[in-house]
Amino acid sequence: GSVASAPARGWRPRVARAPRASSGAGTPRQTGPEKPVPGVLPPRDRRFRPFTPPPDASEFPPYAGNEHFRFEVVHRSSKSAARVGRIHTPHGTIDTPGFVAVGTMGALKHVPHSVLRDAGLDLMFANTYHLMLQPGPELVAEAGGLHAFIGRDAPLITDSGGFQVFSLARPNEADVLELKSRRPSKQKGDDGLLIRSNEAGVLFKSYRDGRDVALTPESSVAAQKLIGADIIIPLDELPPYAIDQKSLKKSVYMSHRWEARSLRAHLRDKRKQAMYAVVHGGVDRELRRMSVEYLSSLPFDGFAIGGSLGRDSEELIELLRFLMPLMPKDRPNHLLGIGDVPSIDGAVPTGVDTFDSTFPTRNARHGRLMTFSGKGKGKEMTSFNVLRAENARNFAPPCEECPCPLCASHSVAYLHHLFKANEPNAATLA
Repeated sequence: GSVASAPARGWRPRVARAPRASSGAGTPRQTGPEKPVPGVLPPRDRRFRPFTPPPDASEFPPYAGNEHFRFEVVHRSSKSAARVGRIHTPHGTIDTPGFVAVGTMGALKHVPHSVLRDAGLDLMFANTYHLMLQPGPELVAEAGGLHAFIGRDAPLITDSGGFQVFSLARPNEADVLELKSRRPSKQKGDDGLLIRSNEAGVLFKSYRDGRDVALTPESSVAAQKLIGADIIIPLDELPPYAIDQKSLKKSVYMSHRWEARSLRAHLRDKRKQAMYAVVHGGVDRELRRMSVEYLSSLPFDGFAIGGSLGRDSEELIELLRFLMPLMPKDRPNHLLGIGDVPSIDGAVPTGVDTFDSTFPTRNARHGRLMTFSGKGKGKEMTSFNVLRAENARNFAPPCEECPCPLCASHSVAYLHHLFKANEPNAATLA
């Protein structure tokens, strides 16, 4: 990272000014979001300069709140920057700080919505990329929106699809070094599925049927309008951890231009939704400062922290200690893709409001349980693998203090048996 106090070279924050009445630039046209043709992406314009600044803040109306979305701080810690808050949405209130469960296709794997409610998880994350490919945003809209389609009368947030798309790129050895890896998965092989990206957007191959799919800032917003979540995210680029400073800076500039385009599309047709900006810059403090200064000058309803967040929890927390004091205090923030316990424990004192990750459900599906050990002040969270041979005769509950259905009614040995027998109920109980 760069020296914390240094301003970004070659860039000056664009201070919001009153829109010019003669041009009408600050008043978005009241038309629906643009929807480009699927599978078609314009070729790269070789005359376009990658360090072209994003639109000036004067081209947008000043932030004046959102009648369908409100954030309030209930309590501030006297010992750290931690805070307790409430995010009010059309489908309910989100208490913060809070963990956000990830229901990739509109559902958590093996977990019904009632379990989320009983666990007190107010907000669920769904992935625009996956919902675009199956069942399609038009079908979701025909069903009455994602809330009606999945039967959830509680807040929802969708991403832009950018994280998944750029995770489709060909992986390399350096990618496994960071918290957000691009390892080969069941949805992509070693060759990757990302075809190309340019100023217009990205083109990738569907992992479902191999067809070409184009995603632009405008089409991402159009899809999220049809899906109908309470909180939506603008399209951004996800550069890897192992990247040179010049390439990272190009990526931040492009993400800013894409986010400005996404915001314009959103403001033309709000539909009771809120939009969070995505702060970028990797672990480069100079670029993170630049990103916060520009994005906070635009009328976003909240701010997500995205991009590469470091090799491990320690580097993440160091980055947050620098970044969080720069973030707007009057609007909520969200840490994208982080959900391990050490990272959450370290991030809450810096002022992070919400977190999302597939970490807990993915661990459970593979037989790793998170439990408490010890008692009183010495109690701490730990984990163990129920599939290990010694657990075949462990007739104690996974956690003596936990009231969940597994711990209240079943033993470790029983869960071990279910996994070994390939019973679907094993993942649900875990």
